[in-house]
Amino acid sequence: MEPVYFDNAATSWPKPGGTIEAITRYNSVVGGNPGRSGHRLSVEAGRIMLDTRDLLAELFNIGDPFQIVFQRNATAALNLAIFGLAGNGGHIITSGMEHNSVMRPLRCLEKNGAQITVVPCSEKGELDPDLVRKAIRPDTRAIIMTHASNVTGTIMPVKEVGQIAREQGIPFCVDSAQSAGALPVDVEAMNISLLAFTGHKSLFGPQGTGGLYIKKGMENLVPPREMGGTGSRSEFEEQPDFMPDMYESGTPNTIGIAGLGAGVDFILKQGIENIRRREVSITRQFLEGAEEIPGIKIFGPDKAQERTSVVSFNIEGASPSEVSERLDEEFLIMSRPGLHCAPSAHATIGTFPTGTVRFSFGYFTSAGQIDHALNAVRQIAGEISRTGRIAMP
Repeated sequence: MEPVYFDNAATSWPKPGGTIEAITRYNSVVGGNPGRSGHRLSVEAGRIMLDTRDLLAELFNIGDPFQIVFQRNATAALNLAIFGLAGNGGHIITSGMEHNSVMRPLRCLEKNGAQITVVPCSEKGELDPDLVRKAIRPDTRAIIMTHASNVTGTIMPVKEVGQIAREQGIPFCVDSAQSAGALPVDVEAMNISLLAFTGHKSLFGPQGTGGLYIKKGMENLVPPREMGGTGSRSEFEEQPDFMPDMYESGTPNTIGIAGLGAGVDFILKQGIENIRRREVSITRQFLEGAEEIPGIKIFGPDKAQERTSVVSFNIEGASPSEVSERLDEEFLIMSRPGLHCAPSAHATIGTFPTGTVRFSFGYFTSAGQIDHALNAVRQIAGEISRTGRIAMP
């Protein structure tokens, strides 16, 4: 039996062949440091950086690729955005379904005088945009929220909230860690001021890659958090004041960015609509099959098209960690139990502090793997129903 990987919300696997090839090519053929020299390998490394920015700009409908700042992941990008927008206090609005990459920086700022309004969501993780509108105050500095929950897969009304933010003249920062590459993301249509993304999930890049889109004109609200060598304006001891250099100090993860570019290229060639259609299909297959299994409770929206390919569930009579361990040990199904770094989301759906078992499918998940998972869950649930406990192999 081949291992079944259902942890794509943590990091996608496997990667497309092009991602691996791009990483290998950089390591074996290029290897230069972009922007730090004038020789051909340095120039080629710089070209890889430019090409990846162009691909990301195409995917997210960003007019100027140089408004994209490379960071090591979405967490680093969110820290740059959040501490920039609210570092001196003020009022921030967020949702009750946020990951700790949003909540922990906000709670840190709260200790230093910022005021945080957490707009409540339904038990399925759904957000009413009107509640965001009602939470706005004269001193509101920004609205910061996820595009899709990493716990329930719930797709948030980003376009509607973006319109509210635009009407009120408030910066709108979106965490697209769970949506970039899996859902259409259009910074113009969604009125997004800052977009944090990670490379290693649905963008099919390697770990250690990601970035932040900063809308032109917003740079004055988001000062750099790191300063140093950029390969540009080396005659000055002050940090450059132009994009993207002002935010990109130090040698970049060029080998990772090469892989990220190949991952985004794969998405553009497959078509985001086709990727979405496939992931909705396999998610629907699991949701419909799970409805017939006694003792299982599914969290989040009922319809597959209202969520990403993330499904959290519990089996009555067993802890999430027990179920996940059994799935791994006996059925070679890799899942993630617990709170998924999102205690606020679990409090919203009523699963705090024990959490849930999370299956996160991906583009390469097959219908046969879904059937195997349903059979495994059915067997575990039946065993608990008969014996009152879960047996570990």
